Amino acid sequence: MRINLPQANATSTDAVRNLGILAHVDAGKTTVTERILYLTGATHRRGEVHDGTTVTDFDSQERDRGITIFAAAVSCQWDGHRINLIDTPGHVDFADEVERSLRVLDGAVAVFDAVAGVEPQSESVWRQADRHGVPRIAFVNKLDRAGADLDTAVASIRDRLHTVPLVVQLPIGQEDGFTGVVDLPRMRALVWDGDTCAEGPVPPDLLAQALRRRRMLEEGVAELHPAALDEYCASGTLSEGTLEAALRDVTLAGEGVVVLCGSAYRNRGIEPLLRAVVAYLPSPRDVPPVSGTHGGTRQRRPAEPDAPFAGLVFKVNSTATGRLTYVRVYSGTLTKGDTVLDAGTRRTERIGRILRVRADRHAEMDRAVAGEIVAVVGPKAARAGATLCAPSAPLLLEPPTVAAAVVSVAVEPRTGPDTDRLASALARLVEEDPSLTVRSDPETGQTVLSGMGELHLEVAVEKIRRSHGIEVGVGRPQVAYRETVVRGVSGLVYRHVKQDGGAGQFAHVVIDVAPLDSAAGEDFVFESAVVGGRVPGEYVRAVEAGCRDALAEGPLGGHPVTGVRVTLTDGATHPKDSSEMAFRTAARFALREALRAAVTGLLEPVVELTATVPDDAVGGVLGDLAARRGRVTGQTARAGTVVITATVPLAELFGYASRLRSRTQGRGTFTTRATGYAPVPAAVSAAVLQR
Repeated sequence: MRINLPQANATSTDAVRNLGILAHVDAGKTTVTERILYLTGATHRRGEVHDGTTVTDFDSQERDRGITIFAAAVSCQWDGHRINLIDTPGHVDFADEVERSLRVLDGAVAVFDAVAGVEPQSESVWRQADRHGVPRIAFVNKLDRAGADLDTAVASIRDRLHTVPLVVQLPIGQEDGFTGVVDLPRMRALVWDGDTCAEGPVPPDLLAQALRRRRMLEEGVAELHPAALDEYCASGTLSEGTLEAALRDVTLAGEGVVVLCGSAYRNRGIEPLLRAVVAYLPSPRDVPPVSGTHGGTRQRRPAEPDAPFAGLVFKVNSTATGRLTYVRVYSGTLTKGDTVLDAGTRRTERIGRILRVRADRHAEMDRAVAGEIVAVVGPKAARAGATLCAPSAPLLLEPPTVAAAVVSVAVEPRTGPDTDRLASALARLVEEDPSLTVRSDPETGQTVLSGMGELHLEVAVEKIRRSHGIEVGVGRPQVAYRETVVRGVSGLVYRHVKQDGGAGQFAHVVIDVAPLDSAAGEDFVFESAVVGGRVPGEYVRAVEAGCRDALAEGPLGGHPVTGVRVTLTDGATHPKDSSEMAFRTAARFALREALRAAVTGLLEPVVELTATVPDDAVGGVLGDLAARRGRVTGQTARAGTVVITATVPLAELFGYASRLRSRTQGRGTFTTRATGYAPVPAAVSAAVLQR
């Protein structure tokens, strides 16, 4: 049975929903996506992750590993609404894929495991969505599993995500006996038998509980919504229309999250989820107009087809048939054959084809209007984060942020003739995934590939082997260390004087260098305490630029320097020989000298590790974590297993997967989440610097 929804024109911007599926690894994101495609008629058979038959996990590595690696876009229709959906990765190493997807989405469905509740990566992607202001609804999945408990999962949403969960469903049955849900706003029961859904009255044995849950829902909504509060105070209840309108307003404002439940694997709960997507999540017109810059001024573009075209590239994919550029159209209309401007590089690109995307399959379109997510063929140089716009109305949109790489490996071809091919393959990898970086080590001459984690680099290297047929040798992973100031210096004087005929260079600076409080959340702070105009303003800016230049390499091992406060306290100029270049050079050498004089230390990336292990293996796992310099922060017993959380240096986790398997006879699992940098102990620091 299909639930009736208000009809809308699928070509209208109001009838479009751009949403992402967000979750921790193995919470069921891809299965939810597959069931949506099946239910909406986009596919005619149910794809399964364990069989390697899913639409969105189409890459061979995704099917081999059984996880989502690359964000995949699909499009389908549901009762007059166009749903553009992006299935995002759940592993921490691919968080940058999630970041780029969230940048172009209007809403999201957060999927949680009914047994595990909020897991570490669930929390991370939730925070990412918070930063982008993306409204969400929650789907508690796997209610058919042993130990599944909706109330416990909801409590973890409240406690760990610090949001107000508004539960709109009551499960019918538990674990293997889970057969349906009670829709609390409408007070109707939905029961599934295979792929068939029957709607009827609430079962008598659940009526009292359903009425109590509905009252809790009404009270929760009334606390957040003034109009709902007025009706609740006047009549003691909320009508279905008022309740659903208030739930939509609360969702769009980010003040609460609607919670639904089901079992995607058994195809139970997907119809109500689709209804909630349409009812509660925003259309492109419900979000603020996109904002960008042109000529130093900010401009807004409405999500209207007749506005000037503006779109953001969020993904680039090189296929056997050509280069696909994925674009979110924010305003205007993009037509096949159009010439568009890359606002960042100021070069024009021609749109040869426009494609409606369904993972690795595509359908031709003549045009794409505001609010749509499409792939285009034609642009040769547009990268992820580029703005494509009408040449007559330039606009530069803010690109997605790219996380700094934390792990590196040296890569080299097995055979000499593959050297040029490897360089080309690496360039294509970086083009498709901006969180990967490639550089040449000046000391060893090796090519160094850097990324977000060990698995991220494994996938990248395997892609070179499979897609390009190049056998690659890989060195041991290295983490990205940082250097910081432990004890600073004051009053360091540096004079830069250069006279070699013609105009000379003169700059005199006095600086203080001090550690920066880690609570400030900043890597570098520059201040000027110069009085009396002894250093003019334009030279002060040059001093700051020179200091930033000096932070690229620290005195200990040439690692980037972070956590530094530099204060310009005095200086002097020459009437003819002083210039911005002279002061920038002076500042660069002054800070390098100050860092050598100061007491500095190494910082290393650390992660929060969450390991789920059997009761009888806890002692061995804790001992192994201690040997890896891990600091245990919590233990929670759960149905014959123990969940251990610990903070561990990333450098100590290489090869941990095999060690955990051996200590738990293959029954232990773990996940990690980056948490920042921490000081390296003196003994370890000495060993690192000797390498």
